[in-house]
Amino acid sequence: MTTDSTLLAAFAPTGVLRACINLGNPILAGTDAQSRPVGISVDLAGALAKRLGVELDLIVVDAAGKSVETVTNEQADVGFFAIDPRRAATIGFTSPYLLIEGYYLVRDASPVQTNADVDRAGTRVVVGQGSAYDLFLTRELQHADIVRAPTSPAVVKTFIDTGYEVAAGVKQQLAQDVANLSGYRLLNERFMVIRQAMGLPIARGEAALTYLKTFVEDMKREGFVAEAMQRHGISGVSVAPAE
Repeated sequence: MTTDSTLLAAFAPTGVLRACINLGNPILAGTDAQSRPVGISVDLAGALAKRLGVELDLIVVDAAGKSVETVTNEQADVGFFAIDPRRAATIGFTSPYLLIEGYYLVRDASPVQTNADVDRAGTRVVVGQGSAYDLFLTRELQHADIVRAPTSPAVVKTFIDTGYEVAAGVKQQLAQDVANLSGYRLLNERFMVIRQAMGLPIARGEAALTYLKTFVEDMKREGFVAEAMQRHGISGVSVAPAE
């Protein structure tokens, strides 16, 4: 299928599709033995480039905030983000393709037993700067203090090294980071559902966003997202329902 030239120019003004890949969320992307980006977001970027009939250029970053900045500044044409109203000022979002859970991590000896216990004066919550859960908790927490690690992968190390009370993040990443350590536990309830979507600079126009929305719905309906999860060994997340 030939893509309309105006639409093609909106997606790939440089002649290639520049897709921003965030390695800060291991559910979405990582690197292989040759240090090449791999993962669900890489697969989706490749499928979109193929549908558009253009070459793919991966722009790799290590944090969600950097990914937002890269796409907002149109240094990349598409990216992979958690939907958040603050980001929507500069980025047009599709519906989500994955649903990911945000959890709290504490020490075994911590008096914190439930999510409600977290939002108390004197509690310091470590988050990844600019992450979806940083934005969410900044709005939601009324009494606890937020401490921002430079990236999501640095959250647990910051939490452990500083002695702060709580770490917040993607459930799987928190669990992975303390898998070989004793003395830590996840709370038994999520504090948010992270709605992971694709996005593009809002200046690219409604036609391009509609095309991207249709692409994501097709990828969910055709089983591409579920197959990518299986291929990369991703568990504990779910394909978002059709919208």
